Amino acid sequence: MTSSNGQTPVRRPDSGLSFVPVGWLVFVMAWSVYGLISVWPAVGATGLPDSVLYLIYGGLVVDIVTILWGLYLLGLAFGRSARFPRQFTIWQIAIIVGLLVIHAYAPTVPGFVFSGQALVVTGAEIAIGALCIYLLRHGSEADAVYVNPKTESPSAFVSVIAALLGIVLGAVIGAVGGFAIGSVIADATEMSCFEGACGYFAVFTGLAGLVIGAIGGGVFAVWRVHRHKRKPAA
Repeated sequence: MTSSNGQTPVRRPDSGLSFVPVGWLVFVMAWSVYGLISVWPAVGATGLPDSVLYLIYGGLVVDIVTILWGLYLLGLAFGRSARFPRQFTIWQIAIIVGLLVIHAYAPTVPGFVFSGQALVVTGAEIAIGALCIYLLRHGSEADAVYVNPKTESPSAFVSVIAALLGIVLGAVIGAVGGFAIGSVIADATEMSCFEGACGYFAVFTGLAGLVIGAIGGGVFAVWRVHRHKRKPAA
């Protein structure tokens, strides 16, 4: 939209709909992290059919790509970049296509069937994704919020590198901090070390810290890059 003189952009009032796609983006990323954690014990397992291994490793790749791509999109969203609606739409379409491919491939795996609950969840994911695409359609209220005429965001390459560095650093800090906190709690509560219980507890808190630190580090790194390294638009 423009003002009456045709020069000054006028931003529409935001009723909050612009936050729905961003909230959904964060939820999908968190769900992908959960998927990585839940499937990880099966990585390297022996005796599984090749078709099952293909499904497991394919899911891992999809989850990793979803998280990294999502971090880049979060950077665009933080900066109110005009590129966010289009990039989010591409990401969401890719997610929907991925879900359909998985559901098409899974029935070919011997003995594998989707439960009714899993089908309902997938249907809800597709429906919410389609809703977010609709909310960010060109000319919509949410689309109008993501307009930054004075600056442009860093390239996707810079965002991905920042995200990777943030994930690695955050994971290390989170793991060390989580392990230390777990050890302190175990000592303070005089937790039994029978069969290594106190050690397992410290390791568990370390793993929890690793996951939290990795997500937080990636998001923070992308936010910093998009906040402090913007380039003047041509």
